[in-house]
Amino acid sequence: MASGRRRALVTGGAGFIGSHLCERLVREGYRVLCMDNLRTGSFENVAHLTAEPAFEYVDHDVTTYIRIAGELDEVYHLASPASPADFERIPIPILKVGAIGTYNALGLALAKGSRFLLASTSEVYGDPLVHPQREDYWGNVNPIGVRGVYDEAKRYAESITMAYHRHHRIDTRIVRIFNTYGPRMRPDDGRMVPNFIRQALAGEPLTIYGEGDQTRSIQYVDDLIEGIFRLMQSAETRPVNVGNPSEHTVREVAGMVLELSGSKSGAVHLPLPVDDPKQRCPDISRAREVLGWEPKVAAREGLERTLRWYRSRSRS
Repeated sequence: MASGRRRALVTGGAGFIGSHLCERLVREGYRVLCMDNLRTGSFENVAHLTAEPAFEYVDHDVTTYIRIAGELDEVYHLASPASPADFERIPIPILKVGAIGTYNALGLALAKGSRFLLASTSEVYGDPLVHPQREDYWGNVNPIGVRGVYDEAKRYAESITMAYHRHHRIDTRIVRIFNTYGPRMRPDDGRMVPNFIRQALAGEPLTIYGEGDQTRSIQYVDDLIEGIFRLMQSAETRPVNVGNPSEHTVREVAGMVLELSGSKSGAVHLPLPVDDPKQRCPDISRAREVLGWEPKVAAREGLERTLRWYRSRSRS
């Protein structure tokens, strides 16, 4: 193995997004250390990488002290349960990984002199009162609601990241990730796209909350990974929205999934969950300006790719 290759740690590396990032970094010539405790991730997501000499998997919970031998150039801190289904199931671990886990990951970056990237979220904007959401918007979050454990954990993670940047001079990056979908999402994730696909392939009615008029801006995972990679290579230390500004109503997304899957199962309507955002759409002016990034994969194409992956899983 060439000693000149950059070495990166990806926490939450066996998760949906983390596994795609590990794959990209290996392809870019990095030595990759994938860290996960498999609470919500799956070793299956990275099993195909274990044959790569540049890839190493470590089973570890980032809420305990992180000890890594040798040099480390970059830390991508993605560890965190992120599914709405997890907010009531494991609220304390979500808060702990956002607070203690981020503290430990920053401490490692400080000790190693590593560049650090925090995977934050559009959830820091809560149920937004401005549209689309710019990075200078402070958000409208209910701190005591069910979703608050995730929203506030990420807001705290951003705050401590900037404190380490200002106080310890760590070279930090913050990406605010908007609704992302694609292969390797858990079927029981609880978010719109995997819910719709799982139900369509099972011949079940698609569950739409409310009338389905609320909008979502959905981006395919490959676009997100490109944005994350560009951000880490850039000199931008302010938060950067990475998402697809093309809005679709929930009802429209359901219609696309039904059409692409060939399902005739239709839809059922249930009451809106508490604090469910009515509109979510990124202003990506900063990403365009400083990263030269914008999404390339249209919703129909991304949904078609994702459906193919879920179908292949059901056949295997």
